[in-house]
Amino acid sequence: MYHSLEEITEVCREENLPFWKAVILEDCKEEGITEEESMERMQEIYTAMRDSDRNYDPDLYSASGLVGTDAQKLRVYHEGGESMVGDFCGRIMERALRVAESNACMKRIVAAPTAGSCGVMPAVLISLQEKYNFTDRKMVESLYVASGIGGVIAMRACLAGAEGGCQAEIGSASAMASGAAVYLLGGSPEAIIHGSAMALSSLLGLVCDPVAGLVEVPCVKRNVIGALNAVSSADLSLAGIRSRIPPDEVIDAMKSIGRSLPSDLKETGRGGLAATAEGQKIRDLLHGIR
Repeated sequence: MYHSLEEITEVCREENLPFWKAVILEDCKEEGITEEESMERMQEIYTAMRDSDRNYDPDLYSASGLVGTDAQKLRVYHEGGESMVGDFCGRIMERALRVAESNACMKRIVAAPTAGSCGVMPAVLISLQEKYNFTDRKMVESLYVASGIGGVIAMRACLAGAEGGCQAEIGSASAMASGAAVYLLGGSPEAIIHGSAMALSSLLGLVCDPVAGLVEVPCVKRNVIGALNAVSSADLSLAGIRSRIPPDEVIDAMKSIGRSLPSDLKETGRGGLAATAEGQKIRDLLHGIR
């Protein structure tokens, strides 16, 4: 596994490889499988991502009743012509909600990189394929780009809200989606890692404060923010803008911030929004506390 994003870009430069190729070669070496076998596995993952969007039930609520039907409300709003963000970003927003709500409703999703951040990657990637008609093969390649970025984040920092706060979940997913988007739109390996760095740096310090300890409020809606942050960061990078702080140092900063966060803000359901009067009221109601 690569220990830095710079290491991946160095391999790309030295061996004249696209970013995804450098990642798949390392994956095959670690797993002891062929490229064909690896690609088949990744295609299955992408198919599952698309299914998680396609199989959304607009009438279904989570067991708690806190999550459900919002993606459908957003679709109706966008179709009414009132949206400020336009069709493309509107679809991204809706998809992020569709998949994240499906997770809360116990439907099948792909943890990318976690279940709590499962809506970010599908929202960005499926919408890009829809807009630009990329082949499934190209989409699978973009997943290797994302996985390479996620692997480095996991190696240098973490991906779990319980360890690093929501920056480690939504932030990492946003960084992965941004890098994949840059790749799909023709960006260089350098542009890929800087897109991911800008996405991650924009969400540094994001706490994990699930109301009643459930991955529902505010988790589901944060998937929307992560997805839109990913595409805006990708556009910045494709325009030639670069992260002033080197990408690997941005990841290291996330690790440091995560260590500094108090435990109440790391998935315990004791701080932040979970500690508000309404948050505690919801917790007591769901847990049957009088």
